[in-house]
Amino acid sequence: MTLDRLLARLHANKAELLMVLERPEIPLHTNGSENDIRGHVTRRKISAGTRSETGRDCRDAFLSLAKTCDKLGIAIWDYLGSRFKVVGAAIIAPLDFYVRARLRPT
Repeated sequence: MTLDRLLARLHANKAELLMVLERPEIPLHTNGSENDIRGHVTRRKISAGTRSETGRDCRDAFLSLAKTCDKLGIAIWDYLGSRFKVVGAAIIAPLDFYVRARLRPT
């Protein structure tokens, strides 16, 4: 009886379950998403949060920027140096250039 219900549910969701064959670049787990917020949670625990909405927005933006740079293999300080035109800093294109390049099919 339980097996019949399981098989019926699998059959009902067949199209959704087989979608992975059409889009193999999509992971079958959420480890990447959970890892993306780990830095935010750690920072929040250490600092006990922020005092203002602006502080929270700044923290979230910086952590998101740092995580994106890390995923793209770009040092956050090199990226910031490039954006702020620090003398002698590496010249790095805007991040959307690198993100779009990664998304293009090969």
